[in-house]
Amino acid sequence: MRDLAAIPAEQHCYVAAARALAPQIAARAAQFEQDRRLPQDLAAAMALAGLHKIAAPGFAGGSECHPLTQMTVIEAIAQADGSAGWNLMIGVEVQGFAAAAFPPELAQRYFSAPEMIVAGALNPVGRAEPVLGGLRVSGRWPMASGCQNAEYFWGQCLVMDGGKPARRGNGTPLLREVLVPMSEMEVLDTWRANGLRGSGSHDVQAGDIFVPDERITRVTERVPYAGSTLFRFPVYSRLAFNKAAVATGIARAAIGHFKTLASEKKPRSSKNLLRERGDAQRAIADAETQLRAGRAFMFEAVSQMWDLVAAGETPGPEPRALVLLSCINAVQAACRAVDGLSAAAGASSVYADSPLGRCCRDVHIVPQHITVSPQWTEAAGRMLLGLQSDAPVL
Repeated sequence: MRDLAAIPAEQHCYVAAARALAPQIAARAAQFEQDRRLPQDLAAAMALAGLHKIAAPGFAGGSECHPLTQMTVIEAIAQADGSAGWNLMIGVEVQGFAAAAFPPELAQRYFSAPEMIVAGALNPVGRAEPVLGGLRVSGRWPMASGCQNAEYFWGQCLVMDGGKPARRGNGTPLLREVLVPMSEMEVLDTWRANGLRGSGSHDVQAGDIFVPDERITRVTERVPYAGSTLFRFPVYSRLAFNKAAVATGIARAAIGHFKTLASEKKPRSSKNLLRERGDAQRAIADAETQLRAGRAFMFEAVSQMWDLVAAGETPGPEPRALVLLSCINAVQAACRAVDGLSAAAGASSVYADSPLGRCCRDVHIVPQHITVSPQWTEAAGRMLLGLQSDAPVL
């Protein structure tokens, strides 16, 4: 795939770094699955290569990369291992959004270290009690991917007032996000999943900890940083395209695993290799067609929105709907491609140590995320027909 032609030349180094790390990651994928987390040395290697900062603002040591660069980097890591790709994707997003939520001088203090990894969750399940100089925070956040490799956790909380949620003037809940050192959080051993097992997406818990004012953000109230095209790009579009890149990377890996299997395996009661069978040939043809078509639609829709934003325009309903549809479609295409290859592989893919089987388990976790869930297809269709939609992702 001619990825680099569409990516700014000064950002090729991040794609090269991801591809250079991929063999090390692929060689240890079975370890991730068994340990249910990434080893610290590989997580640190991705961070030190600058990969965790590709969506972070420049004032926090970030590179503010073009979306196509971000997707291509995440794909390269996800192709090596789905869990590693997922962890990188979450780390990229959390550090990008968190750093942009702080004033530049504080963002530089907390996020500029090259090795910085940040986990997070913007669902307001924490409880925050105002005290002199900050907040006292308690709560449990689910699915904090990569938490065991992170330096900080950035989590959203409901601010409490007399035991009840505090309200803003318009009646909506008062929310705050807190940046907490992982050394002050408890990691609960909850991640026993069917797929992306190596992502370490455990629950994390805070038990009445103090968070000073300088580590508190207000993303629902403060005008966010919008000093570059990336940070004017619609938030939910950013959250969608990187999820989809994990799925397309996993599907690309599945195609490679199937090619290897098809060139080695002789199905039972056959004198010929699997690759000589028509169903295997159709499966890989369909997989390539679906993956490439889905990926091309996504890259096109995201690029068109980027051009609108770079020109100073605010994307309307149709560009937003097309980006969302393209990301949903890319994820679904990746799932169909992997399913077809798994079926053609026969019993070989059912074993826990099968790389193709792992791809099948991993790819089906991606569409469970709300930002690329197929549940939003009709809502996007409404917008394409000129109707209103109250879908939060649009």
